[in-house]
Amino acid sequence: MGEGLGSICDLSLSGCFVLASADVKMGELIRLEANSPDEVVCLWGEVVYSVAEMGFALRFLFGADDQRRLEELLETLR
Repeated sequence: MGEGLGSICDLSLSGCFVLASADVKMGELIRLEANSPDEVVCLWGEVVYSVAEMGFALRFLFGADDQRRLEELLETLR
């Protein structure tokens, strides 16, 4: 259990890459909080791979409501 800061890049409906120096393991569950202009979107994802001292890739795990919120966030960012 830990908490840290990072930057989200390469965001899509299926997942993202997080630039962070966190020590994570493949298969680990991560709760990601993404700040949008209007709200904070919280998503759960599974670590697909990590790159030491660079970051890690997440595949999102969510229900229909979470997916809708992510779609709205992506539309806002376009």
